[in-house]
Amino acid sequence: MNFLSVFVLIPLLTMAALLPCRNIKQLRGVMVAGSTILLLAAIWLVAAFVGERNGGNTAQMLFTASVTWFAPLNICYAAGVDGISVAMILLSAVIVFTGVFASWNMQPQTKEFFMWLMLLSIGVFGFFISIDLFTMFMYYEIALIPMYLLIGVWGSGRKEYSAMKLTLMLMAGSAFLLIGILGIYFNAEADGQGLSMNILELAQRHIPIEMQRVFFPLTFLGFGVLGALFPFHTWSPDGHASAPTAVSMLHAGVLMKLGGYGCFRVAIYLMPEAASELSWIFIILTGISVVYGAFSAIVQTDLKYINAYSSVSHCGLVLFAILMLNKTAMTGAVLQMISHGLMTALFFALIGMIYGRTHTRDIRELQGLMKIMPFLSVCYVVAGLASLGLPGLSGFAAEMTIFFGAFQNPDTFHRVFTIIACSSIVITAVYILRVVGKILYGPAVNSEHLQLTDATWYEKISLITLIIAILGVGCLPFWLSGLANESLAPIIDRLAATI
Repeated sequence: MNFLSVFVLIPLLTMAALLPCRNIKQLRGVMVAGSTILLLAAIWLVAAFVGERNGGNTAQMLFTASVTWFAPLNICYAAGVDGISVAMILLSAVIVFTGVFASWNMQPQTKEFFMWLMLLSIGVFGFFISIDLFTMFMYYEIALIPMYLLIGVWGSGRKEYSAMKLTLMLMAGSAFLLIGILGIYFNAEADGQGLSMNILELAQRHIPIEMQRVFFPLTFLGFGVLGALFPFHTWSPDGHASAPTAVSMLHAGVLMKLGGYGCFRVAIYLMPEAASELSWIFIILTGISVVYGAFSAIVQTDLKYINAYSSVSHCGLVLFAILMLNKTAMTGAVLQMISHGLMTALFFALIGMIYGRTHTRDIRELQGLMKIMPFLSVCYVVAGLASLGLPGLSGFAAEMTIFFGAFQNPDTFHRVFTIIACSSIVITAVYILRVVGKILYGPAVNSEHLQLTDATWYEKISLITLIIAILGVGCLPFWLSGLANESLAPIIDRLAATI
């Protein structure tokens, strides 16, 4: 069995181990064991990948394997990873691990909740290891389906409405994506060779430019919906606001990254000519996402909605950077995916912990938390500073790389939209500092809050793990950018040949 398959097998075995559990203590033990093994496997994968590269292995994808699923259509279970995939797998493992501790007291139907959470994890990990379009799409769907029940059953507020809205909009995006994948499949037949779903094989073939102009927008839009592309972002704030804590962490921290990763791996890489021609359309939409999301966050009073609209802005930056079509900006996009995944998971974990104590997310009813729960408050400050791009934290390294890369384009159009996107830094600082000042400092507005307790040991495990990762990316971004640079080379080469 290919080693990469363990990232699908471990969650599957964890689900099986949950079945005989009879109490919450056993359920917690199984989930901690499963998520810890996943995290250790991800760390080992990073070390093995770096070792292979240092040893002189220059293959585009490492640890590859392919098993035929359906021979008549040449559909295979094909797995392999490059530096971007490895980074995404590590991010996913960190957030699954921390999400387990953030869901320590999940009630009711704890077993069922954890099983659906593991099914979501299977979809995420399977997507990142796939190099076959059919397999990738299959895992993409597996990752989306559990969201309806996780929000609709265990969520809060207008959970049924939010779950249905999220499911319908993401499934609509999947329909566009499926058409795009079929278009690539049927229009990339090489002379004397059969049809293929393998991304590496498709990259060696040429899709007619007329077909690229049709299927590039559909593919980019299909992935872009999951990346909260304007105006298809409206599912995101409602979904985040209603989701339970661990689901919000996985949803914003990992699931939304499937959109950016898919744009890299499929839309840009396989259809570079159409990407060069039509990128301006999506640059306009992503530029709107970046600024609109930041302005929308300013006027919110619900902590989850503030972070949800912030995610629209930060994920817009990912797609914006990808569309700059140069290595520096695309490297920034990878850094931004990692950075946003970590800091938004930290935000949602903290919001869930604060809500669990105060039973409110309204910033008008929260004040003076620094004296009441200092550990949670300090962690919130760290998350906020990472979000607004403080040097030394992950947000700074990611955003500066994006803006430097975007401004390398010499034409007026790209530079004007880069300046517009840069304005989001100022807007982000406004709403982050406003919320921090409002909820953490001053006298408590509710006397009942004075009796509240600070973070428990299991909550501290979750928060400290995420903060260490944020500091690691912020202080030592070069190892991560090195992974991305090497993996972006084939994409950049195809774009350069096209241009």
